[in-house]
Amino acid sequence: MADGPGGEKTEKATPKKRRDQRKKGNVFTSKDVATLISFLAAFYGLKFYFPVIYRNVKAYLLRYLGYMASVDELSMGTLGGIGIDTMGTIAIVILPFLAIMAAVGVLSTAIQTKFLFTMESVKPKFSKLNPINGIKNLFSLKNLVELLKNLIKISILLIFLYNMIRGDLLGIARTIDMDLSISTAYTLDAVMRIVFQLALAFAVLAVFDYLYQHWDYERQLKMTKQEVKEEFKQTEGDPKVKGKIRDIQRQRARSRMMQAVPEADVVIRNPTHYAVALKYDIEKDNAPILVAKGQDELALRIVRVAEENDVYIVENKVLARALYASTPLDREIPQEFYGTVAEILVYVFKENHKVIL
Repeated sequence: MADGPGGEKTEKATPKKRRDQRKKGNVFTSKDVATLISFLAAFYGLKFYFPVIYRNVKAYLLRYLGYMASVDELSMGTLGGIGIDTMGTIAIVILPFLAIMAAVGVLSTAIQTKFLFTMESVKPKFSKLNPINGIKNLFSLKNLVELLKNLIKISILLIFLYNMIRGDLLGIARTIDMDLSISTAYTLDAVMRIVFQLALAFAVLAVFDYLYQHWDYERQLKMTKQEVKEEFKQTEGDPKVKGKIRDIQRQRARSRMMQAVPEADVVIRNPTHYAVALKYDIEKDNAPILVAKGQDELALRIVRVAEENDVYIVENKVLARALYASTPLDREIPQEFYGTVAEILVYVFKENHKVIL
């Protein structure tokens, strides 16, 4: 499980890796589940479709066995007609059954893959031609499990064949003296009993294979911590770069904010920890706008810029802290502060000889 300098693959696959693998056609499937479903569909389809097969084959044999006994010579035209009739009978007998089998096989796999269709899995991969990789794969865990499953399947088949020969063969042999339809029905019932027992045994194997394939698929998808970090960098960006970008954005925002301080009407401070700058355009604004705010060192910078530009400064510890906490930048102050701020602005406007409407 080691994977070079990245360490062991201990991390679960990320959603991105799962999506990428799915696009490549690498999805989780259990062939034994699909085989079991196809196996049951084949035999139970045969059971229900057998009357149609029996009627058509019987009619065909009756039609031509009697005809052959009465004809001394066959012309090319007659042979052509018999050939066409034979092909038609075969089509009626076999094609619907094969169509059902194909549909069940495709559907059983499609459900497991969630109806994935991709051409990636059929593209030639020259890495598979590497003999060293081929030798390694011969002794892989997956191949050993497949070998064990096949041995178990063969053992089960041999056991059931032995039981069939010992228990059902004598009964089937007695059907020689029976009517064809009765003997066929008896034989088919005996076969269906064996099929049902086989299906139960193979169902246990299918459940085991499903769980194993799921475990093996998740194991192969696992990632190293380094791979997870690299993927995060690709999708979300390098955290260091993003941090630098955020620092630059904050610096620019602060620069723009400091440029707004000289235009403010008043700065409210607390006295060194918090500072907020308010601007109120009587003709445009419904309420005072917070154009700058800062804490600690930034608060001192706001106060210093305000002093340099003769912006009125008021010390109000509670109000400065409350406005800093409750009001975003470039937004109107909350309604609950209207009264207190209005008193301050009235005083400031009188001092600055501004007209208040």
